[in-house]
Amino acid sequence: MAYDIETKCIHIEKKENTCDSSGAISFPIYQTATFAHPSLGNSTGYDYGRVQNPTREQLEKIVANLEGGIDAVAFSSGMAAIDTVMQLFSPGDHLIIDDDLYGGSIRWFSFIGNKNGIEITRVNLWKESVEPYIRENTKAVFIETPTNPMMNVIDIEKISEITKKKELLLIVDNTFLSPYFQNPLKLGADIVVHSGTKYLGGHNDTLAGFVITGSEEIAEKIRFIIKTTGVGLAPFDSWLILRGIKTLSLRMERAQENALQIVKWLKERPEVVRVVYPGLADHPGHQIIKRQARGFGAMVTFEVSSKELVEQILQKIELIQYAESLGGVETLITFPITQTHADVPPEILEKNGINDRTLRLSVGIENSKDLIADLEQAFCH
Repeated sequence: MAYDIETKCIHIEKKENTCDSSGAISFPIYQTATFAHPSLGNSTGYDYGRVQNPTREQLEKIVANLEGGIDAVAFSSGMAAIDTVMQLFSPGDHLIIDDDLYGGSIRWFSFIGNKNGIEITRVNLWKESVEPYIRENTKAVFIETPTNPMMNVIDIEKISEITKKKELLLIVDNTFLSPYFQNPLKLGADIVVHSGTKYLGGHNDTLAGFVITGSEEIAEKIRFIIKTTGVGLAPFDSWLILRGIKTLSLRMERAQENALQIVKWLKERPEVVRVVYPGLADHPGHQIIKRQARGFGAMVTFEVSSKELVEQILQKIELIQYAESLGGVETLITFPITQTHADVPPEILEKNGINDRTLRLSVGIENSKDLIADLEQAFCH
């Protein structure tokens, strides 16, 4: 039986893989480092925790099913997942990346990728074609959509037509929308990455990352790398993400409803210079996201009239919390230039429109009237 996505968040479609016969509704935490063999030449299917663990395996099957991939691999963080994908490339390889990425990704490409001899070209891919930037040594294109924090929407299908023609990999960070709202593999991507810390976990209580693919060859390579480097997700953390995913559909819908209400309020504030949210009809990527996703998400970026007002808002908020990260049940406000994008060179920040008046909201599932009241008192002198 094929399930809808709300059901997939809770149940896998094929249960013959389960190693537990207790009937437990909550999948067990197999807190073990190693596994005993029944006899010489016989195995339970598990050998050593660095390679695989039943709790992690259950989580990976759920995530692969949600994204429509043949395999998903769970990592200790989103950046561990991205770093592992980048191990597919060699010194001298060329990658094209979008200009506006999460600061940690930019840091990886600027420092680790550069150290490893990977050549990088940054392109504003929501308004420029990738094709003119492809070289003989180009191996992949890396994007987020919507982007962090400026919420640019990139046409995945359009880029995938070019990458397939040129035999390049298309890697998509799908953290902002989650598999509940968007499935890049179905739009032509080869690899999807997630910070599972965010919407998949949903409670700001653990770190996790995922790599999902529809390619047997890529899956085999990723599993070899994770076995070698040992950056897999621990059993208890795997269980926390499993628990979080059970409410993914409810959280995404409620958070998006709240975001829409807050966006309407921000649009009416004279102190707000700009509101960036792909659910707005005047957003440049509005029609694209309507075509390639099932929702607009709950991330809102806005710019206020002065740096002094930014300081006032961050000082006066009470219900909303001033913190990095996103995707949890709590609403968080982030100041990108000192938090998520603190290591990004000034020229890149300026090009992407990120300045000392830019704030980012990760809207949670509280009552929207309470959130707006908190913003109202924080805005007022």
